[in-house]
Amino acid sequence: MTTQQQQNRIKIAVQKSGRLTEHSMDLLVRCGLTYSRGRDQLICYGENMPVDVLLVRDDDIPGLVQEDICDLGIVGGNIAEEVRLDLETKGETELFQKVYELDYGHCRLSFGLPEGSSFDGPQSLNGKRIATSYPNIVSDYLRRNNVTASVVEFSGAVEIAPSLGKSDLICDLVSSGATLRAHHLFEAETILESKAVLIQTPKGVPEEKADWIRRLLQRVQGVLQVRESKYIMLHAPRSALKKIRALLPGSEAPTIMPLEGRDDKVALHAVCRENVFWETLEQLKEAGASSMLVLPVEKMLD
Repeated sequence: MTTQQQQNRIKIAVQKSGRLTEHSMDLLVRCGLTYSRGRDQLICYGENMPVDVLLVRDDDIPGLVQEDICDLGIVGGNIAEEVRLDLETKGETELFQKVYELDYGHCRLSFGLPEGSSFDGPQSLNGKRIATSYPNIVSDYLRRNNVTASVVEFSGAVEIAPSLGKSDLICDLVSSGATLRAHHLFEAETILESKAVLIQTPKGVPEEKADWIRRLLQRVQGVLQVRESKYIMLHAPRSALKKIRALLPGSEAPTIMPLEGRDDKVALHAVCRENVFWETLEQLKEAGASSMLVLPVEKMLD
C-alpha cells in the first residue's frame, strides 16, 4: 500500500472495551464493513472498504477526532459534550461535528444526594460542593441556572465523595440507581440524557476520502432508519384509502396497485419509519384494511 493510499483510508475511533464496543462494531458491519484485526488487537483493517477502526479509550475519542487524527468517532454523548464544553472554554472555535445520535448507549447524568437531605430544584444547590467526573457539564448547568456552587473534580468512584467529606453531593452517570442506594444516596435530578453519537473531524479531507466518508455516513443513516422501519402490505377499499393512509406511522406516499378483478379494492405497500404495533393493525382493520403483512426492512437508502 502506497503512502497516498494509506492517507486516504478513513480512520474511525471506537471504544476498545465497554458498553459501546460491540454495538459500534455491529453498526459498521451492518454498513458493509468486513475487517480483520491486527496483532495488537487495537486496529481493525477494512478489507472491502478503505476504513480502519482504531480501538481506544473512550475519553480519547473526541480529542482524536478534534485533532484530525481520526476522521470519525463513536463515543458516548456525555463524553462528547464534556469535551466540547472544555474546548469552548479554551477558545476553540472549529469543533468536531456531531453527525448522528445512535440508538444505543443510553445513560443519564444525575445529581445524587445523601439520604435524608432535600432537593427543591437548582437553587437548593447554592453553596454546595458537587463531586463529579464531568466538571464542564455540571458547571454549564450551574451557570445556566444561576447557581453558585463548588465543582470538585473526582475521577472514579464518585459516589464515595460525600462519605469522605469531599463533597455535599455528587453528579454521576446513573443506570438502575443501585450504586447510589448502596452508598446511601438518592437520585435527585437528571441534567443530561445521553446516548452514543457519531462525530466527525472539523478539518477538510481530500476529495477521495471525503467521497468515502459521505458513502459511509449515508449507510449509517440507512442502518438507523431500518432499525424501527417496517414494510407493510395490505388490501384496502378505495373508499377508505385516505383514512388508512393517515393511520400508517411515519409513512411517505405509499405505492398503490390495482387488484386483478377488483375495482373497489387496491393493494397498498408502504415503508413505515416508525414501529407498527398490534394497535396499529387493529385500527387499520377497523378502517377496512385486510390481508395485512408486516415485514422487517434489512437495508434502506434514500
